[in-house]
Amino acid sequence: MNNTARNLLAVLAVGATTATASAQVPCGGDFGAWRKAMVEEARAAGVGQAGLRAIGSAQVNPSVLRRDRAQGVFTLDFATFAGKLISQNRMDVGRSKLRQYDSTFQRVRAEFGVAPEVIGAFWGLETDFGGYQGDFNTLNAIATLAHDCRRPELFRPQMIALGELIDLGIVPADITGAWAGEIGQVQVLPEDYLTKGRDGDGDGRIRLKTSSPDAIMTAGNFLQALGWRANQPWLIEVKVPSSMEWSDAGLHTSLPVAEWQGRGVTARSGDLPASADAHLLLPQGRKGPAFLAYPNFRVFLEWNQSLTYVTTAAYFATRLGGAPRFDIGSPEPGLGRDQMKSLQRKLAARGHDVGDIDGILGAGTRGAVRKEQQRLGLPADAWPTARLLNAL
Repeated sequence: MNNTARNLLAVLAVGATTATASAQVPCGGDFGAWRKAMVEEARAAGVGQAGLRAIGSAQVNPSVLRRDRAQGVFTLDFATFAGKLISQNRMDVGRSKLRQYDSTFQRVRAEFGVAPEVIGAFWGLETDFGGYQGDFNTLNAIATLAHDCRRPELFRPQMIALGELIDLGIVPADITGAWAGEIGQVQVLPEDYLTKGRDGDGDGRIRLKTSSPDAIMTAGNFLQALGWRANQPWLIEVKVPSSMEWSDAGLHTSLPVAEWQGRGVTARSGDLPASADAHLLLPQGRKGPAFLAYPNFRVFLEWNQSLTYVTTAAYFATRLGGAPRFDIGSPEPGLGRDQMKSLQRKLAARGHDVGDIDGILGAGTRGAVRKEQQRLGLPADAWPTARLLNAL
């Protein structure tokens, strides 16, 4: 670890201890009053004058809230979503980037045990390999989300961390990035920039917006910190029999690979690594694409909690590593967003916790669908269809 990274870790450790001891600013209410209180919380956390001035200048950005409430892209099914995101051009550029930065990727593999294609997949999906990193003012984006009462516990610490980054001169006060406050080519939040940032090009600085080696090394460090198991698989496409105990498919159940094989699950190509338990993923039900998700797949979910997104990212990584296109099979048609909302309302009325009625097939909705399929004697693969909607 270089001196810059050590200094950043030390600064954050002191700031975090102080911030924990101080009163946290409640969300909502008058933004000016909230901002003033936020400055005082940052001061108590050890943020210096440059960072305090920046926090004191933050403004609400209504378009950030609109983005936060929308996220309609996550209503797409896996095959459609993956088809939109994994273009041939993105594949070609990804493979080119793996060759161009091979020495950096091999350092990541040696130090963190993370395969180059895994970082390449995130790099490509998050910013098109640095080509588009977002043009939202990061300070205003984070202030907006920290003041809002939907997820303040996530974004309030990011205000402190961004203040530290600005105060240390690591980033300018007017830095830009994604609408949710992520910065750089691999899109990390300020707190992760501080604690996981690595100097990959040896210039003594950590520049996640402009230095690809810095971004690559930081991504490897970040994934290891999330629990990445060195040199282990993450996702393998499989073939499933026409009938089996479908209710065990999903992230709620993990079985030894030998058990899945005993139930008729086989690798679509090559062999299945048998060294760990795995989940059987059926993102579009028993008739659609099928994958075994190994423990490292959970790390993808730590990066982003959308199952459709992370399955796409994990699959993209396998493609960059040489795997063939997945077999889409013949999945039963899914539900449109309005139909999904109707289903969620019906599930909630039956006592299931599906979270927000948002038309997005999240973990809560999948679990409720599985239970209702079992109750109704339908194949319990957690894939909602018009048949289930009508039955309810």
